[in-house]
Amino acid sequence: MAPPRIGLALGSGSARGWAHIGVIESLTEAGIQPDIVCGASMGALVGAAHVAGRLPELRQWAGKATWRSIARLTDLRLGSGGLISGRQVMSFLKGLGIGEPIESYATHYAAVATDMATGREIWLQSGPIHEAVRASIAIPGVFSPARLGDRWLLDGGLSNPIPVSVCRALGADVIIAVNLNGELVGRRFTEPEPPVDTRPSRLSGEVVRRMLGQWPLPAALRRGMAEADAVPAPREASPGYLDVLATAINIMQDHITRARLAGEPPHVMLVPRLRSIGLMEFNRAEEAIAEGRACVEQALTTLRRYL
Repeated sequence: MAPPRIGLALGSGSARGWAHIGVIESLTEAGIQPDIVCGASMGALVGAAHVAGRLPELRQWAGKATWRSIARLTDLRLGSGGLISGRQVMSFLKGLGIGEPIESYATHYAAVATDMATGREIWLQSGPIHEAVRASIAIPGVFSPARLGDRWLLDGGLSNPIPVSVCRALGADVIIAVNLNGELVGRRFTEPEPPVDTRPSRLSGEVVRRMLGQWPLPAALRRGMAEADAVPAPREASPGYLDVLATAINIMQDHITRARLAGEPPHVMLVPRLRSIGLMEFNRAEEAIAEGRACVEQALTTLRRYL
């Protein structure tokens, strides 16, 4: 009998997407090689690195990432439909060697994006792989929409956060799915609050300050930022911009994920424990990677039963 074709569905989750690196590393060490890799948002990015054979290089960069190195990728461009234009991200991927046509790779790959005009999910299976990734990571409010052909495309997590259906349609017999957002909604009042330094409301202001500090800004705007920092915070501060954005995306993707998986469940679902890692905390890759590895190790018995 021919071995089953394994599909790996890598879910969206922004900075939590570094956990996909740990998942893929542990699967490889266990002798489990996916034949089909489908990803949404950060799942598309990490999946592309794996398909292109550049996962070690991506892991090395992520493990050493600092606020400064992350800021270099955030080419601020207000008025383009988002805070970040995404050109530096594309250059970064090409610099890592992630830029060949999708159809040239041995592993079948698809990135999921969302058509801005119709709201339908789009499966990107051809053309330069870094362009497919750029479209799939176009988080509303953060990245500007990506133009491919005659379409404006947004983040794949808006329509199919965990692309199990794509793996199945492409011929996978056994599907392993990775849900990065499984612990984010509905746990706020049932678990202890995370340490102060990782609270999203405080983090979002720090991220924005670090991002904006890399570009020349009008003197009046800089004075306003300094005055805002000097004002003592109220006892119960209002949510920051990224806090609101992250929470809205988490709620939306949780609802979409539950609806999609109810009709198209995977054979094995991996859920790394990533609740404490915020939307833009890309400098916490080592923690996310470790959680990815841990969830695979816990699921190995189930995985081997299917394979």
